[in-house]
Amino acid sequence: MLANKTVVLGVTGSIAAYKAADIASKLTQAGARVEAVMTDSATRFITPLTLRSITGHPVVTSMWEMASEFSIEHVALAEAADVVVIAPATANIIAHLAGGMADDMLTCTVLATKAPVIIAPAMNDNMFNNPVTRENIEKLKARGFVFVAPGYGHLASGKTGVGRLADTETVIGTIKQVLGKNGDLMDKRIVVTAGGTREPIDPVRYIGNRSSGKMGYAVASAARDRGAEVKLITTVTCLPETVGIDVVAVDTADEMEQAVKGAVKDADALIMAAAAADYKPETTAESKIKKDSASLSIGLVKTPDILAGVKGNFIKVGFAAESEDIIVNAQKKLQAKGLDLIIANDITDKDCGFGADTNKVTIIDKNGKIEDLPLMSKREVADKILDRVVGLLKGG
Repeated sequence: MLANKTVVLGVTGSIAAYKAADIASKLTQAGARVEAVMTDSATRFITPLTLRSITGHPVVTSMWEMASEFSIEHVALAEAADVVVIAPATANIIAHLAGGMADDMLTCTVLATKAPVIIAPAMNDNMFNNPVTRENIEKLKARGFVFVAPGYGHLASGKTGVGRLADTETVIGTIKQVLGKNGDLMDKRIVVTAGGTREPIDPVRYIGNRSSGKMGYAVASAARDRGAEVKLITTVTCLPETVGIDVVAVDTADEMEQAVKGAVKDADALIMAAAAADYKPETTAESKIKKDSASLSIGLVKTPDILAGVKGNFIKVGFAAESEDIIVNAQKKLQAKGLDLIIANDITDKDCGFGADTNKVTIIDKNGKIEDLPLMSKREVADKILDRVVGLLKGG
């Protein structure tokens, strides 16, 4: 998604300017070409050398070059940019842009570019909530600027409030979402499930499994990055990469079933990466069960088969986490649940079992085609799955 993209990173005079180094580093590691533009005030908080060392590119700090000649660097950057990101953005820079003022290299670059512009404010809470600042933000939103809302927490003034620069993952997630807006899943609605369900025994204990939710999150973020409108129904809510994704938190298989049924009514595809429990306690104790006897018997009943039970005119993709007869068992599931695709993997392999960051899967379609993929990251697996979904949506 970010590989070979040119990101113009604007840095302004906020105490949060030091966080721009982390944003630049993460973007560079992801393969982006980062061109930093700093206001004069920003250089009081972080040196241009820091960003140059991280990005490997010269940092633009002035509208004027040697011999006092006006620099046209802003035009070159504006035309090269795939996206312009101002992080952190002060109230001052927001006011200048809202007023159409171009009095430094950064504002000149923004006004000269046709690329999308993302603004991540960072300032005192009173400044952020001032009616003038709010009006300027709304003006820029109306013109198509994308804002990353600041966070709540400790501020440089010593107060606690809204005004902290959004965390790096949120800023980069927004960049991915904006860059992927016109991708091959544009205007498509994708429902993804993630995590293992937890079936309560009592208020403390539950029946669960080892699913980490990483595969489902990878699919959801990959779909977002390809332009889809994504709803993620998950039992795991502590993983990153949910910017621009509608996250629905559930615990049990019954809750997941209800959420899925509601979500697929207008969906183009359902990708069921969650490991929903097959059984749940017949009854749930209202209070904690005490360790009073040498043994404990718990009656179990089947949970709903979500994939088999959900109906509609959408692509259905399931997962088969197996420990033996991988392909045979996966093919049985594909037929029994009426799937278009099933993704099979061997959970006994440490590189593709629960909790791993990698996966080695076999994709099987309803026509019997079997595609073995090599070991790769779960994000790469997600894109391979979505490649097949795109083909199916196009009638392939």
